[in-house]
This record gives sequence, structure tokens and C-alpha cells, in this order.
Amino acid sequence: MFLREIVLKKIISGGQTGADHGALDAAIKYSFPHGGWIPKGRRTEYGIMPEQYKLKEMPSSSYPKRTEQNIMDSDGTVIISHEVLTGGSALTRKLAIKHKRPYLHINLNETPVFLASSEINAWINENNI
Repeated sequence: MFLREIVLKKIISGGQTGADHGALDAAIKYSFPHGGWIPKGRRTEYGIMPEQYKLKEMPSSSYPKRTEQNIMDSDGTVIISHEVLTGGSALTRKLAIKHKRPYLHINLNETPVFLASSEINAWINENNI
């Protein structure tokens, strides 16, 4: 399969702990455009998200509504876990399906990191993201 050069335009994240926050930190470190939606009050599992993260506040404090808005505003969603999807990650997959948005689940307990990066690259190409 021919892989085109990937030119991502923006990282969209809800700012939660783990991969969400890591993606935002990497975007800031490398001056890459980032954004997304965060619940009212800039709430996260570990407190208030600092203003350096360019996230827009939802009118609601609902985490599920935040997740749904980020799915709708994205061209595709990558879900990275160390297990089967539960909680918010399972909701993310459900909402991606509901809104007919492409998604990819990478379970790092089953997929080595190097292979995961190749799978993400192929998925981005296949979905023209």
C-alpha cells in the first residue's frame, strides 16, 4: 500500500489524563495547533486545566457532552488503552459509531508501540485524515 505524507492540521482533545493530556503537551512543546472542548469550569479528573491549553469550555459540565462535541469536530479519533475499553473510552467508541466518524482503538497490551504507530499511520491514510 502506498502511504501519502501525513499532514495533520490540529490535535483535538478533551484534556483528560493519559493520552488526551499527552497529545496536548506534545502539541504545545512543538508549537502544533491544538484545541477541543472541555467541560464548563475547565474540569478534568485531576483539577482545573490551565489556560495554556487552548480548549473551549462547554456550556455544560458534562464529560459525555464534551466527548461527543470533540468527536463531532474531529475527522477521526484514536483511542489508546492498556485494556479493553471501559468507561469514557467505551463511550468515545460508541459516540464515534453513532456519528459515523472513523475511530481506531490501540490496546498497548496487545500491540507494541512501534507497530501501533504504523497502524495509526495506515489508519490516517485509509481515512484521509
